[in-house]
Amino acid sequence: MPDTFQASDALEQELRATLRGEVRFDNGSRALYATDASNYRMVPIGVCIPLDRADVIAAISIANKYGAPILTRGAGTSLAGQCCNWAVVLDLSKYVNRLIDLDHTTKLARVEPGLVLDDLRDEAEKHHLTFGPDPATHKWCTLGGMIGNNSCGVHSIMSGRTSDNIHELEIVTYDGVQLRVGPTTDALYEQIQSEGGPRAEIYRKLRALRDKYAEVIRTGFPKLPRRVSGFNLDELLPENSFNVARALVGTEGTCVTVLEATIKLIHSPPSRVLAALSFSDIYVAADHVPLIMSFGPVGLEGFDEHFMDDVRRKKLHLEDVALLPEGGGWLLVEFGGETQDEAKAKAERLLSHLQTLDTAPNTRIFLDPKTQRRIWRVRESGLPATASTGDDQENHEGWEDAAVPPAKLGAYLRDFRDLLGKYDYHSALYGHFGHGCVHTRLTFDLRSAEGIAKWREFLFEAAALTVKYGGSLSGEHGDGQSRAELLPIMYGPELMNAFREFKSIWDPQNKMNPGKVVTPYRLDEHLRYGPNYTPWKPLTVFQYPEDRGSFVQATERCVGAGLCRRSDGGTMCPSYMATHEERYTTRGRARLLYELMRGEVLKPDWKDEAVKESLNLCLACKGCKSECPVNV
Repeated sequence: MPDTFQASDALEQELRATLRGEVRFDNGSRALYATDASNYRMVPIGVCIPLDRADVIAAISIANKYGAPILTRGAGTSLAGQCCNWAVVLDLSKYVNRLIDLDHTTKLARVEPGLVLDDLRDEAEKHHLTFGPDPATHKWCTLGGMIGNNSCGVHSIMSGRTSDNIHELEIVTYDGVQLRVGPTTDALYEQIQSEGGPRAEIYRKLRALRDKYAEVIRTGFPKLPRRVSGFNLDELLPENSFNVARALVGTEGTCVTVLEATIKLIHSPPSRVLAALSFSDIYVAADHVPLIMSFGPVGLEGFDEHFMDDVRRKKLHLEDVALLPEGGGWLLVEFGGETQDEAKAKAERLLSHLQTLDTAPNTRIFLDPKTQRRIWRVRESGLPATASTGDDQENHEGWEDAAVPPAKLGAYLRDFRDLLGKYDYHSALYGHFGHGCVHTRLTFDLRSAEGIAKWREFLFEAAALTVKYGGSLSGEHGDGQSRAELLPIMYGPELMNAFREFKSIWDPQNKMNPGKVVTPYRLDEHLRYGPNYTPWKPLTVFQYPEDRGSFVQATERCVGAGLCRRSDGGTMCPSYMATHEERYTTRGRARLLYELMRGEVLKPDWKDEAVKESLNLCLACKGCKSECPVNV
């Protein structure tokens, strides 16, 4: 795709004249939003920061007038490339972020898509309620992003995926149709048809799609708790109440834009107890997951000896690591209760049973909440422990969240490790083992043509292995671009046709985040690096010994996790906390410097005004030096 738009001047002028929010088509803003937390980079047409839902609707209408694609974005932490595109980016995180209502009696909350998850959870906890899915980015991810990705997290074993917790959505299509969608009874369907208009037409086509593909949907969708890949067409089945809202969750902005969501809250056990189990290796640990799940934990995470080696090598939370029992594969099992005695009794029942087994693990139980948080910090160090931090080996996402049925997890991990050996790739294995979801950051070479060809071959083989075990290519992060090309391996041609037809019902012009999920770009297109990446390499006073002596390498250090976007806790990043401007995050500054070195959107001469403005508001607090997961 080109990085220019022939009508961009007129488009920009009309957006500026109409929106009450902010419109930014300057090169600095376009560079700032050119990538997310993935391997991909696509420079947008421009960026809009709508003030409210009326601005969102107006921006889409104007984009439609000029034929410009739309990409709606929250915190921009997507790992599969769904948050970068040649499009008009609508950043909803700054203003469209209200908690409209929270009713503790009905356990429902109405939210705008830019609301940060923890802002909702903090209010819900006042009533001992919570939103069940809680990704690692819960302090800064937005509800709209979670709806787009169908996010999960540590405690989704209590509640399921985001789609399982959606009551209704208010949406707008690229053509300007505004709808409130949710479960659809036969009576409601007939009422919609009798009223006529675009809504009736959309629902008629959805029902026809459902009826056409009902049997292949029932037989072709794998039965597992972490099926995030593909579209949720199973939610359109009669036995699932023809739930249009849940069918749209996980479509990654390729179908509609969410204006408001009514979401379900669940009871949050006020007391927690954490048990740490260590086995001889991660495979034996995974073999025990189904048994442990039968004891009703609220969280079940796992990690292997390579994970622990990485944590120790980078000296992360070493005092916390020392609290864990010795072993070669670990499970963290959290139990909840109304009292600590209740939660403790649940944990002790599990531990007593495990001691009767020939494969009994070493165990430790943690009752003190502060100590529990220390143990969770070890698991949450997955990103800083496994991401590239300037040594001779780069680690990348790109195959980082496959999921299989928990009963098959141990066997899958053994075969997956053999596959890594075949390609001479290396990674720690960790993740949400209670739902069979495995995280990795692998040693892909994404800079040479040979390395990219090898990566591509591996991905197709890894996808086939996952499907062999009845799994999903994505168990948390979505398909975006990195897995979309692989979806036919999982679903076959008939269901892929169904996905394309579903998108075309909502987005017949293919203007909503095009090239992602269905009719996708190749997984090796639009890479951030690649064989043609030849950045400017200026002489610098500082030597950057931890980055191979390269300032360019230092700018590449940022992996886009977004911790610098949190609005409370810690120090980083005070200028963002005050302004909620992406350019004043550590990530934003790193990205602008990266684009300066790249020299395509920004001229590489140290005199770019966007870079100057971003750096000028740095308060030199040094919070990023200690708090950034990869020490940008």
